[in-house]
Amino acid sequence: MARKSGGTGGTPATRVLTEAGIPHILRTYAHDPRSTSFGLEAAAELGEDPGRVFKTLLVDVDGQLVVGVVPVDRQLDLKLLASAVGGKRASMAEVSRAERATGYVAGGISPLGQRTSHPTVIDEAVLAHRTVLVSGGRRGLDVELGSADLVELTRARVARIARPA
Repeated sequence: MARKSGGTGGTPATRVLTEAGIPHILRTYAHDPRSTSFGLEAAAELGEDPGRVFKTLLVDVDGQLVVGVVPVDRQLDLKLLASAVGGKRASMAEVSRAERATGYVAGGISPLGQRTSHPTVIDEAVLAHRTVLVSGGRRGLDVELGSADLVELTRARVARIARPA
């Protein structure tokens, strides 16, 4: 896979990939500010199977932030995520808390290069693909990288955490 530059400094996510020497492809699209389903918009605009495009969600599990990464055509199952990290209670983190903790804006939160490192769980669907797409750190920018590289860079646990939408 070709490695493309993040341009003028890029985002924290693209810098992490470049500094680690991980092959990746930057995929850009024109984000529609009226869109409310950022992940499905990315899949459609990039002409990709939504099962190969993953969204990043922040969850409060027993008072600790945890990152859940699931295909955009599926929903995060909070009980399964809590169980995957040995927790009991889980709820979606408030948007403002997620943005402060990651340094990204909602709709552009990447599992890579977050301001603070958090336990990360990626849905087992990642194992079905050689490469996947995740947010590159801003709306309208996705990064395609090897599935194994994503798991390794995020130090993620892989588990079933998604359910049909």
